[in-house]
Amino acid sequence: MEVQSEEGQYFFKASQRDSNMVCGVYLLTDPDKNIEVIFDYLNVPCETNGLVSFIDGWELNGQFFPSIEDHPKPLQSRFTEFCGQRKVKQVFQSSQNAALIQYRIPTRGNGFGFSVRFIKNPTPCNILLEGTQDVFTLRNYGKHINCSLTTLYPAQLKVLSLGVGLTFRKRNLEVETGTIHKCDKRGMPDFVQLGGGDGLDLTKLAVVDSICGMDSRPEKVVETIFCGVTTVRLVSSGEFDNAVTIAVRPAEENDIPTASLVCGL
Repeated sequence: MEVQSEEGQYFFKASQRDSNMVCGVYLLTDPDKNIEVIFDYLNVPCETNGLVSFIDGWELNGQFFPSIEDHPKPLQSRFTEFCGQRKVKQVFQSSQNAALIQYRIPTRGNGFGFSVRFIKNPTPCNILLEGTQDVFTLRNYGKHINCSLTTLYPAQLKVLSLGVGLTFRKRNLEVETGTIHKCDKRGMPDFVQLGGGDGLDLTKLAVVDSICGMDSRPEKVVETIFCGVTTVRLVSSGEFDNAVTIAVRPAEENDIPTASLVCGL
């Protein structure tokens, strides 16, 4: 298992025989880019149980980013598996800034090569972060889609602006409502969940708050999540043009006393 965040050409050749080992190259780029992969060399015989697969997103311990519920494609369409001794003609492209290549090469000397290119994504929805401190905006662009920002580290989340639950028809009548809390429990169709967990599965996400409304300066909305994974999830019905801007930074030890959530306790 390795993580690569650079464009270029990669080549793998098996140095030993291990028919049970499945390895992975986790590809990650900037939040506003997608990943294009071309397999320009393949020497992975099917008869030796060799296999290479491209996955649209990441898979860790049977859990997926983006989640099964929030990805625009069904899970089976996110996997492409192949083997043999040929050039793969298909060009693969991720739907977000993360993709995965998994492979099993049982025979020493077999291998494959591929090239990676990053493509600008004008409408990013799902964002995966690894050790990054910055400001990010999640938008649904008026569509019936859910978007998420997920960090692979404990993080502090500060909401800088919030516009969730505003209709297209009344945009000229927009007024500051302030930040409304516990929106999912109030039955609101559109809201932002803030929470964390030990894995990528959103069905196991521990939600510390769900917010909605219009607030250009929500200064008091700060959540510190001490979990292996931190998530901001924008749930959208498609009736509203939603956006939330979040400042994200890695959480530190001195943040623990004021943490909203500490996993493992």
